Amino acid sequence: MPAPVYARAPVRVYWELTRACDLACRHCRAEAQKEREPCELTTAECERVLDQLAAAGAPAPHVVFTGGDPLKRPDLLPLVRHAVGLGLPVAVAPSATQALGRDTVSALKEAGVGAMSLSLDGSSPARHDGLRGVYGCFGWTLVAAQRIVAAGIPLQVNTLVTAETEPDLESIARVVARMGAARWSLFFLVSVGRGRALRPLGADECEATLRWLAARAPGWPFAVTTTEAPHWRRVLVQAMRAGGANGAEIRQSPAARSFGIRDGNGILFIAANGDVTPSGFLPLAAGNVREGDVLEIYRDAALFRDLRAPERFHGRCGACGFHALCGGSRARAFAATGDALGEDPLCAWEPRGGVTSPDGLALPALG
Repeated sequence: MPAPVYARAPVRVYWELTRACDLACRHCRAEAQKEREPCELTTAECERVLDQLAAAGAPAPHVVFTGGDPLKRPDLLPLVRHAVGLGLPVAVAPSATQALGRDTVSALKEAGVGAMSLSLDGSSPARHDGLRGVYGCFGWTLVAAQRIVAAGIPLQVNTLVTAETEPDLESIARVVARMGAARWSLFFLVSVGRGRALRPLGADECEATLRWLAARAPGWPFAVTTTEAPHWRRVLVQAMRAGGANGAEIRQSPAARSFGIRDGNGILFIAANGDVTPSGFLPLAAGNVREGDVLEIYRDAALFRDLRAPERFHGRCGACGFHALCGGSRARAFAATGDALGEDPLCAWEPRGGVTSPDGLALPALG
């Protein structure tokens, strides 16, 4: 069974409802500002796009309302209800501000939100608030986490990984556990937006961090995922193989559920102005929802079709035998080289002949 190609519909739709946000994060992709912009999609336009996504049928795309801060949209709750009423799973990624009160969390739960995420970029107020740009954000994050978990909403904690935050990851993991999170997602910096001013890890540093994660993750009370570091799957597969797992066991593992998903293949991003891109970190618009059906853009645009064909990727990513399940970060490739099909410079793996395994999973030497 080959790694999936998600040509029919995206698995996850990340929807930037607004770029407005009360924080001033040093790494903000959206370069968010305090006020909403007049170019934002209207409520009616958003509902029409949700109707189009629901037409994909089962399995329905998972919609993640993000921003900026989606709480800055007064129609957030009606949009959640509309999506849930259509059978679309919905998650919300708010900013941890004083606006995220107990009543707001309860209202989101009642509207049908199936998961929420918060960002935690440091294990102490000084570390976290220093990145978020607002004093007190660390405390607001911990309080918001308590409210979300108490409401019975699964919590994901997102953490930025840079040269500055990497030494703090072990301590952050302990805080994530105390928060009661169901999932910890580590976002490996892509140099876009305000994030251009931060230093990303080097390839060897990233490899060491991913191998540390693979060794530590089984002992944590939450699942671990990565954002813009799909070579995490290669590291996991190598760790499982080193532990004696065979091909069938790897295909049946939780890690296999993410095989093949990457910018443009299973992932779609809708910007506040309606532009459709392969991810929020890959600023190439393939169309706009004001001018076309969102699923048709995803299925038919040349950019998305190219991103679903990893054998066409350039450099090491194209030659790598793991390209079907990984494929590298297309956003980072573009940020580094201007080529969305280029190689991901954060990966240290050197392909060994680019041989695809007989079982079709593109896992070299996998039995």
